[in-house]
Amino acid sequence: MGHILVLGGARSGKTGFAERLTMRAGARPAYLATAQALDAEMRERVESHKQQRAQVFATIEEPLRLSAAIARAAKSHDAILVDCLTLWITNLIVANENVATAVDELLATLSATTAARVILVSNEVGLGIVPDNAMARMFRDLAGSAHQRIAEICDDAYFVVAGLPLVLKGSAPEAEVLQRRVHEA
Repeated sequence: MGHILVLGGARSGKTGFAERLTMRAGARPAYLATAQALDAEMRERVESHKQQRAQVFATIEEPLRLSAAIARAAKSHDAILVDCLTLWITNLIVANENVATAVDELLATLSATTAARVILVSNEVGLGIVPDNAMARMFRDLAGSAHQRIAEICDDAYFVVAGLPLVLKGSAPEAEVLQRRVHEA
């Protein structure tokens, strides 16, 4: 049971696709959210997403200690959706944590996690122009490096554009996974 990386731009449909993959991957799915609700609009988004997922996913919130959260979740869940790596990287930068070390820990945890399939969602941020400031360039570089390293150990990797997954590595998703649910439209 290998892990999966799902990349895409903002509002590309990557999370909906990853949710469908996760629901097909296990009977006891968990949604591991890395977002931090730091303002009213984000709190509203988080609450709305929790309510939409409540009947299907157990929600776990962890903005920094992703590896430990995956290890804990794998004890009681057979499929774990991590959404999203770019928010996690942002959280690490803001907390002045070493991103490379955290990615090393994540890779070790993924390699050791065999009882649950982990589906990791992330924003592809390297398709645009070169950012005009050092912090944005650092973020882009750290995210790109993390994506490459994670894709290397995942069995499947997809890039989602306009709700459609492109296979980067592995096999094409089953037809049922491609069908959008009503609340995603």
